[in-house]
Amino acid sequence: MAINLDIKLKRANKIYHEGEIVSGIILLKCNSDVKHDGIFLTMEGSVNLQLSSKNVGIFEAFYNSVKPIQLVQYTLDVAPAGKIPSGKTEIPFELPLKPRGNKPLYETYHGVFVSIQYLVRCDIKRSFLAKDVSKSLEFIMEDKPVNLQLQKAHSKIVFYKITPESLQNIRERTGVPKFLISGRLDSVCCKLTQPLTGEVIIEHCEVPIKSIELQLVRVETCGCAEGYSRDATEIQNIQIGEGNVCTGLAIPVYMIFPRLFTCPTLNTSNFKVEFEVNLIVVFEDDYLVTENFPITLTRH
Repeated sequence: MAINLDIKLKRANKIYHEGEIVSGIILLKCNSDVKHDGIFLTMEGSVNLQLSSKNVGIFEAFYNSVKPIQLVQYTLDVAPAGKIPSGKTEIPFELPLKPRGNKPLYETYHGVFVSIQYLVRCDIKRSFLAKDVSKSLEFIMEDKPVNLQLQKAHSKIVFYKITPESLQNIRERTGVPKFLISGRLDSVCCKLTQPLTGEVIIEHCEVPIKSIELQLVRVETCGCAEGYSRDATEIQNIQIGEGNVCTGLAIPVYMIFPRLFTCPTLNTSNFKVEFEVNLIVVFEDDYLVTENFPITLTRH
């Protein structure tokens, strides 16, 4: 007999903080009475690390250092072996969101080589002739709010000027067109709940401009003392100027940090998650210049 299993949390936004109770209901639907060998509820939180293909095979010790890091592990016996009655059954549950041991809880983050996830999973064990039934639901862990007065401590305005002479890693400077690009970022220490803001001004440029773009990059580091893997990948790219924009015009910079794909900057013994912003100016002949800004992301 088929069992329709679902998990619903009391909070519609599924956001919880360390020390809170994750509560909800297990929803069971079946057409007739169904035997089972026990219903179990598990809360799991883990950091999953993955090596990029370019580093696989370099260090055997790598494979040990990139095992999943367990942050939360909690199992609850919901019901002993018995029968699920036909119709609709709701079983309420409460699970404490507490770290395993003395490890801190990190915010939910979906990256390429580092992923931090928190799940509630329900398992209905059945006899060997019938398949077990399982259902998982991800919830989001965020750092707790802090005192509003502390939030004003983070603000670091950055002024910049980009010229052919300021460019790095250029072999032939003779082919670089003459230009001067200036502007500012209002802060390189950014709150995740607020946009990255600033401005770009094309002071002068001897060739037409095709596009001005803002790229958000994650830099993920996995590994240990024996070796590490460090990879930068794009999260999002937004165009803030199209075509040959007017010189002397302040073009606003405004970028919202996407939920789940960003988190507070992390630096641990096993992995790091850092972020950068690239300002990219593409000239009409597809030659482009990039200015890189490392940024620090915080929840508050």
